[in-house]
Amino acid sequence: MRSDDFLSRNVSSFTNALESVISAEDLCRAPGLLQGLDARVKVASVVLFIVVVGLVHSLPILAAIFVLILALGLLSKIPFGLFLKRILVFIPIFTAVIAIPALFITPGDPLVTAGSRVIITEQGARTAGLLVLRVTDSLSLGILLVLTTRWASILAALRWFRVPAVFVTVLGMTYRYIFLLLHTANSMFLARRSRSLGTLSAKENRRWLGQALGTTMAKSHQLSEDVYLAMLSRGYRDEGLALNELTLRWRDFMWAALAVATASTLLWVNWR
Repeated sequence: MRSDDFLSRNVSSFTNALESVISAEDLCRAPGLLQGLDARVKVASVVLFIVVVGLVHSLPILAAIFVLILALGLLSKIPFGLFLKRILVFIPIFTAVIAIPALFITPGDPLVTAGSRVIITEQGARTAGLLVLRVTDSLSLGILLVLTTRWASILAALRWFRVPAVFVTVLGMTYRYIFLLLHTANSMFLARRSRSLGTLSAKENRRWLGQALGTTMAKSHQLSEDVYLAMLSRGYRDEGLALNELTLRWRDFMWAALAVATASTLLWVNWR
């Protein structure tokens, strides 16, 4: 493995991750449908529809929910390609791999046969389809919330719903430190690349990567201790504060009523 190829790929991946975070913050400020709603209403709506997705047992209804999510994404000024990429690249594909055995081991009516042997059953295909669609819909709802809501507003909404302060604090710090870790790792790879002459072996690259990981862990631990002591010295008492107050407006009440009506309709159609 060439040293420049190894470093170039890693620098590129870290840079893309940083750009993805920055672009998500830009989308939160876009003049879209969901961006104009209160964070508490959006969090409650997402949780409501995730519950609905878990209760629905109809493939057409789950597919209709996914189409509805895509429509909300377009109305919220989210690029269609970016939205689909975040939804379909990782978790649904991984879920599909898990669901594949259900096609062959679930007993039921034959759907695909080879001679006199049943390969895939209708019940197996339905079970696999339900799993994939449920995961896809739930993931899409979460991504839609994150792309249209500032992270600080999401944390403030969670505290308003009486989520424990420790959980909210850990969640907020984790988000911030992921961004800081990506920036630090990106700087390390750029520094390594700027000081590399010639071609290094795979063994040397692995040794350097191990040393870099150890150094990053030590720096992260020391930084976390320093930040926590600095927070305590400034009056931190396990309670997060939001700079922007959350306010409910008429559009929020209309959205909440529409969400409840839509969820009730989907459940009624499913039970019928």
